[in-house]
Amino acid sequence: MDNTYITSQGDTWDRISYKVYGNEKYMDVLIQANKNHIQTVIFPANVILTIPNFEIPIVTQLPPWKRGIQ
Repeated sequence: MDNTYITSQGDTWDRISYKVYGNEKYMDVLIQANKNHIQTVIFPANVILTIPNFEIPIVTQLPPWKRGIQ
């Protein structure tokens, strides 16, 4: 079941994504679930958005600059 989020004045897609998923890179998931607000850049207060449940990918491989010299 999806959850909802009620915006605060000044919220943006990336800020909301960070608040609900812990990372701003999932804002595309929010936008797809709330297409009626796709043109909104900065939200006013009290807009109700759908927050879809999805499995956040787990990264198991470190990027090259974090790997030790082997």
